[in-house]
Amino acid sequence: MRSSSAVTITLPNGKIMDFTRGVTGAEIAAAIGPGLAKAALALELDGRIIDLFRPIETDGAVRILTRKDPEALEMIRHDTAHVLAMAVQALYPGTQVTIGPSIEDGFYYDFARNEPFTPEDLPKIEAKMHEIIAAALPTRREVWSRDAAIAHFRGIGETYKAELIESIPSGDEISIYFHGEWHDLCRGPHFASTAQIGEAFKLTKIAGAYWRGDARNAQLQRIYGTAWRDKKELDTYLTRIEEAEKRDHRKIGREMGLFHLQPEAQGSVFWHPNGYVLYNQMEAYIRRQLGRAGYVEVKTPQLMDSKFWEQSGHWGKYRENMFVVPDEVPSTDDEAPILSGKAELMALKPMNCPAHIQIFNQHIRSYRELPIRMAEFGCCHRNEPHGALHGLMRVRQMTQDDAHIFCREDQIQSETEHFVTLLYKIYRDMGFEEVVIRLATRPEKFGGTKERWEAAEKALGDALRATGYDFEVAHGEGAFYAPKLEFHLRDAIGRSWQVGTLQLDYVLPERLDATYIAEDGSRKYVVMLHRAILGSLERFIGMLIEHYAGKFPLWLAPVQAVVATIVSDAATYAEEVQRALAAAGLRSELDTSNETINYKVRRHSLAKVPYLLVAGRREAEERTLTLRQLGSNAQKVMSLNEALAMLKAEAVPPDLRQV
Repeated sequence: MRSSSAVTITLPNGKIMDFTRGVTGAEIAAAIGPGLAKAALALELDGRIIDLFRPIETDGAVRILTRKDPEALEMIRHDTAHVLAMAVQALYPGTQVTIGPSIEDGFYYDFARNEPFTPEDLPKIEAKMHEIIAAALPTRREVWSRDAAIAHFRGIGETYKAELIESIPSGDEISIYFHGEWHDLCRGPHFASTAQIGEAFKLTKIAGAYWRGDARNAQLQRIYGTAWRDKKELDTYLTRIEEAEKRDHRKIGREMGLFHLQPEAQGSVFWHPNGYVLYNQMEAYIRRQLGRAGYVEVKTPQLMDSKFWEQSGHWGKYRENMFVVPDEVPSTDDEAPILSGKAELMALKPMNCPAHIQIFNQHIRSYRELPIRMAEFGCCHRNEPHGALHGLMRVRQMTQDDAHIFCREDQIQSETEHFVTLLYKIYRDMGFEEVVIRLATRPEKFGGTKERWEAAEKALGDALRATGYDFEVAHGEGAFYAPKLEFHLRDAIGRSWQVGTLQLDYVLPERLDATYIAEDGSRKYVVMLHRAILGSLERFIGMLIEHYAGKFPLWLAPVQAVVATIVSDAATYAEEVQRALAAAGLRSELDTSNETINYKVRRHSLAKVPYLLVAGRREAEERTLTLRQLGSNAQKVMSLNEALAMLKAEAVPPDLRQV
């Protein structure tokens, strides 16, 4: 008979071991073997990661985490954030710490300090962090009462930390982590010693931030950093960041004359002629794909009555991110317009779904009509904070390649498969081969019932499994009204971008009364699939610019070729060549300036023109061209007809080559 003071531990291989109640992860690792004891960093107990030094009081399945495990990387970053806060407070007494999480590729910590940090401070802070790590300070965890924790942090001048504790739900534990004598409010888990963090970290930048992300609150100072398992991973990341700076779409956009942004139109893009060519090529390509895939295209209003957003639930959730305007009515005495007594409100649409339901609801629908795949290049507006705006990647006005599929429940699987097949084809045509799919489940705040959400999550997961594609589960990251599939692409330098989405929604059709007549004559709510492949055209174009570093495949390039003369005698022939290019449907420019050919090569290479067609006296006499391709020093002499045929074939969009 097992003692009541024992706990049974089940290892990943199924082996069962008994220990005295209160055993720690470190002791379990030591019992398994000395190598594992040395490598152990944390413990997973029944799916929850805890500190290696935490006592275990119940039976459970465990997994010892080492540096190789992906969970260890997040812990490295979390611990490094704590060490950053320790170093800052040691170097700059009086600084208050607020929040310091791990994030993708690194970590940050927000500080309240009267003096501004400068880039020159970062090396000093880094040096202090290395000292703290080398000191191998032990970590311990304590649980305090709420009142004691608040009083303690107020007593040492940490008012932000005291406010955080006050906001924690009353039933939650108040856990305090110590690294040596320095301590902070934290859920954990953490390593047993600062030495286990390692040396592969670097502070990267300083930025402003608002307390709790609210612009009405005090402004704080945020220090960002990156942390990795080892120096090789750190160096790889820093090289990637350096390459990303070279590929910055804002820089390349200026060099190629694609677009600009300015303060008088925050978050809205001024597309220049070359940029709008690229934009239109993308839109035309997607429109062809939608036509072949059985979609109908619609256009809906920009401005709609607030009642639609109230009915849909968006008003309560997204109101602060919507541009709202009063619905004015003329006065009765021919004076200037006045507001109606009810102060009716209109809103610029932040998304298209309520408008698409209005079209669906204009007729009584039969089960035989379904599915209806309704698409729109919908211009949407979202009141993003100024500080969050970033080139084409985060804008206030965007055009989505949006569509909604209205279907029966028995069509969910086939429609999901149909969509995923289309999405993968488009991504391949755009030059992306690696796609990761995530199923995002019910968030903390959600619309509809828990039962509906569970049904939607199961239906979407089952449908995706039937397609044969692997996927990950992102717990709690679903949209307000529906679980969703997220499609993440990896670009040329290894960065991951969340782009496409598919959301399975039972809630919105019920809220807006979208029904159809079923085969048995009953009225049923339609199932709604919200889907996008590119997301927004603006963001996807920004991503494409960085993926290709501006060196687009010929079918997308705004200017596909420049005809450049070496001598003025060749100008007439060069003009003839450009006319021939235009007649072949190719986008070209003529450069007959008096600059040297070397200058012209540099100039048009900077503008990322794929082909330079050089014409001199000999080319004019022989009706040939010397071709220089972007990124290559090689030159090739071809007849005019050969060059036209080659360029015309290469410039065909990938979907049209297959038709």
